[in-house]
Amino acid sequence: MGETTTRRPATPSPAERARSIARRGGRAALLPSGETSARIVPLLHHVHRDGTATVLLADEHPLVATTWQAPQRELAAVLEVADPTPVRLREPVRGLLWLTGLLRPVEPEQAREHALAVAEERPDSRLLDVGHGASVLRLDAASMVLADAEDTGPVVAEDFRAAAPDPFCLMEDGWLRHLDLAHRDVVGLLSRHLPEHLRGGHIRPLGLDKCGLRLRVESGDGDHDVRLAFSRPAMTTADLGRELRHLVGCPFLAQQRTG
Repeated sequence: MGETTTRRPATPSPAERARSIARRGGRAALLPSGETSARIVPLLHHVHRDGTATVLLADEHPLVATTWQAPQRELAAVLEVADPTPVRLREPVRGLLWLTGLLRPVEPEQAREHALAVAEERPDSRLLDVGHGASVLRLDAASMVLADAEDTGPVVAEDFRAAAPDPFCLMEDGWLRHLDLAHRDVVGLLSRHLPEHLRGGHIRPLGLDKCGLRLRVESGDGDHDVRLAFSRPAMTTADLGRELRHLVGCPFLAQQRTG
């Protein structure tokens, strides 16, 4: 007999996962080149579909003056976008996206146009401060790196532009918080899919996407992330409900599948 191989569950592509983190927004920190200890939290950030990023800083922030005074008005920088977990966990971040490139100030007469472009995808009252105490900077990313429970590695710019965020990326956090607070019995039923040595840990919902549900198990020997794969990608809420019921073990649906 030939050797058996363990197949990893299907996942969204790195570019799709990166687009989902960018779309959710998360928490951001700006790390200017040459200031390794500086982690600047912007007033607002937004990663656009083309991989560029808009950052808002207070007019008086020193970095605003630094970019205007830099050679060619550009400064190497990294924008780190953290994807927080939907429920309170020991390790509260489930993914990181780093965009490395050149940070440039936006001329005041163009700043409002940039703010309106952000508002089309991410309406936010802080955008009203542009020109009234807030300055706009633009990061043109030369490279992008994603780190999450699935993998760590670069994301090709063309792939990022072509990919779409997960269809549930803006809804999953609310759903998972509800699952954790109101349906602990369901979480218990899902534990039957876990390796036996993990079933005694504290099981919490971590993520949900078109390919499956992710759980985090907090135990005495550390944290473990486990993906429970769907039988097929879910693209609608009806698909999602059906796949989740299969994972939980709804007897009626099981009969439908075998009948």
